[in-house]
Amino acid sequence: MKMKMKVNRLRTILSFAATALSLSVASSLAYGQGNFAGVELSITPVAGNVYMVQRPGGGGNIGVQVGPDGVLLVDSLFAPLADKLVAAVKQVTDEEIRFLVNTHIHIDHVGGNENLAEMGVLIFAHDNTRLRFFEQRSRFPRAGGSFVPQQPAAARPLITFNDTMSFHLNGEEVRAFLAPPAHTDGDSFVYFSESDVLHLGDVYRTTSYPIIDVYNGGSLRGTIAAMDKAIDLAGPNTKVIPGHGLEVVGRDEMIEFRDMILDIQGQVLTMIREGKKLDEVMAAQPTAAYDAKWTDDPGWGPQDFVPVVYYELGGSGRLADR
Repeated sequence: MKMKMKVNRLRTILSFAATALSLSVASSLAYGQGNFAGVELSITPVAGNVYMVQRPGGGGNIGVQVGPDGVLLVDSLFAPLADKLVAAVKQVTDEEIRFLVNTHIHIDHVGGNENLAEMGVLIFAHDNTRLRFFEQRSRFPRAGGSFVPQQPAAARPLITFNDTMSFHLNGEEVRAFLAPPAHTDGDSFVYFSESDVLHLGDVYRTTSYPIIDVYNGGSLRGTIAAMDKAIDLAGPNTKVIPGHGLEVVGRDEMIEFRDMILDIQGQVLTMIREGKKLDEVMAAQPTAAYDAKWTDDPGWGPQDFVPVVYYELGGSGRLADR
């Protein structure tokens, strides 16, 4: 009986490892500067003088503020798309791109930094995000963890902030400020005050469960706190640009996202208090009511999200006794 239990545990562990390895390779390829030759970017108005640039699938959404003082971007997509990003902006303005704010360190949000910096764009980010640029390689959470090489020195933000900073540009105040450590520990929200547009980076997405990057300081508790902060800031007419997603949304959609997280957290916490191990929690499918809507982003599903919730809430042990 004991030998059978050990064999079963070993099989389960090997299964987890094999799945994580294959998905990590796939994730690395997905993040790893694939073929962008056929990718076309679109630009659509959001509100006021703010636009959104998207690639197919709605990943790494770019905020664009335009006006006579120049253009401010929020994030920069992948490096091979930098010229296409500039071309998309030129569809709505002839003004030069002057400023770029990075919401966090991930490659689909900072990959274009170097190319934009070479055009004279000044790059801003939170202190913690800049520090991540100095790591020899960056690890990302999808599919059990994947890596990309260190960004070049020219890609690093030149100006950083601790809590908040403001731009007074094109007739409105644009405020960038640190969110609680949610997706990463350097997450920044950007709020365009007159346009009433809020860019949340990857703290909020309409395509998947929250991706909590524990390798870069993200947390479940911070995700909930960050969403509370965004909900408190938003008014009934605020337009919200998600880091990933095909549509601009509003306050109600953020509340739905936050409440989904709270429900799953509550279910998992109850099972932890009952002494359940991770495999038992996974078998209970605490995300079942939400899977149809929130598993539309390759490399991140219940199998990735639930273990993060489980361990942050104090769960211990992967396997139940068999």
